[in-house]
Amino acid sequence: MGGYDEDSSTQTETRWLDADQQQAWLTLIALVTRLPAALDAQLQRDSALTHFEYFVLASLSGENNRRLQLSLLAQRANASLSRLSHVITKMEKAGWVRRESIRGSRGSDAVLTEAGMAKVVEAAPPHVESVRALVFDGLSTDQVRQLSELGSAMLTQLDKGIAAGTGRA
Repeated sequence: MGGYDEDSSTQTETRWLDADQQQAWLTLIALVTRLPAALDAQLQRDSALTHFEYFVLASLSGENNRRLQLSLLAQRANASLSRLSHVITKMEKAGWVRRESIRGSRGSDAVLTEAGMAKVVEAAPPHVESVRALVFDGLSTDQVRQLSELGSAMLTQLDKGIAAGTGRA
């Protein structure tokens, strides 16, 4: 079976996955589907946060002055500005963040409040325990290193594909 190449208007051969690649792909798909759902369930149960909300709060907690421009935060979270804005509005109502206009710009910063920092401090211990239990407790030290190396290589390849227009972030 061939694919269609618009540039040359000719049929091209599809590079099908071999058995090992297909097994690795199915394992990866199961992981990227099930792990976020498990982490989300833990955070909602223990801290009344979604995984995305926790990521936003934790990201802000690690920044200088606990602030970050909304567009940069959206990029880091791989989220649309609209999605992030909706979450920031919810967090503002909870008192965890506030928006501050950037002088001389149309942009805004998200700023973590003391209440928001307290929420991160409350949510982090059970979340880290969940990450350990779900991911790291089942791996050897060498496997953790390999996971890091594989993840880095895959992210590099993903970034190349996105830059080339193969996929969208």
